[in-house]
Amino acid sequence: MEKIIFTPEDGEPVEFYILEQTRIGGIDYILVTDAQDGDGEALILKDMSDPEDAEALYEIVEDEAELDAVAAVFGNMLEDVDLS
Repeated sequence: MEKIIFTPEDGEPVEFYILEQTRIGGIDYILVTDAQDGDGEALILKDMSDPEDAEALYEIVEDEAELDAVAAVFGNMLEDVDLS
């Protein structure tokens, strides 16, 4: 499982493991978890960076309609994972 490190502007770096990624409507989304094995907290992150940016800029998807739609796509991709 691929591991990525996020560095918030106001905090310590945080490690996440990428479970899956997808592109919907031209926007990249990744499903990440804080635990490599077992039950961990899962987040859906949206790539907010411009194509010419050297590094990706992700934010947590908080809009309920967007979150439900993207979670449904990831749910279909990962049938054995409960995203509720």
